[in-house]
Amino acid sequence: MKIGGFQKTSLLDYPDRISAIVWTSGCNFRCPFCYNKNLALGTAELFPNDEILSFISKRKEQLEGVVISGGEPLIQEDIVDFVKRIKDLGLLVKIDTNGAFPEKLSELLEKQLVDYVAMDVKAPRKKYRQITGVDVDLTKIDASINFIKTTAPSYEFKTTFIPGFLKKEDIVEIAEWLKGADAYYLQQFKIIKPLVSSTLETAIPYPRDYLYDTLSTIRPFFISCALRGV
Repeated sequence: MKIGGFQKTSLLDYPDRISAIVWTSGCNFRCPFCYNKNLALGTAELFPNDEILSFISKRKEQLEGVVISGGEPLIQEDIVDFVKRIKDLGLLVKIDTNGAFPEKLSELLEKQLVDYVAMDVKAPRKKYRQITGVDVDLTKIDASINFIKTTAPSYEFKTTFIPGFLKKEDIVEIAEWLKGADAYYLQQFKIIKPLVSSTLETAIPYPRDYLYDTLSTIRPFFISCALRGV
């Protein structure tokens, strides 16, 4: 598996768990607001798999789980084998995904290899091409949403509120799409250079009042709904 980043300890990325984070290199999307540019483009320097797994094994008594993020983890051909090796250590696994690979996601869920799924829902249907920078098969996005809602032990959906690209009415459309989900997070846009698109590096994030107003409108659609990054 192409591992382009590793963080030994995190208290934030796996809700209520102490975790390590593995970032995979390579993504099928080109979201302009992505701050993991080298990972998205697949140009990150790679870490040896055995070295990462050896460290995780030595720390398994201190860790509760491992987060596999990206890039897009499910683009990796050997993701299932890698996750199995982590599960064999007795650790929980959280996967961050863009939802474009429902077959791989369903395989992981059906084999009970993933304990938490976080899916980025990038935009309402009509804006998916604009936000991701590529043509997206929305039937695959729908399939992933369905698998997650019906099969994942724990999960969340999330959307980054990108100024100039998404407005309140777009977020409401996403909320209607995901209606009834356990958890949805609206994330404040942050500039962490370099972004995939340098034109967004001078963008001004939406004010807090606009985010909270949007949140109050979409809260009834979900069991849990909150803002992040504000």
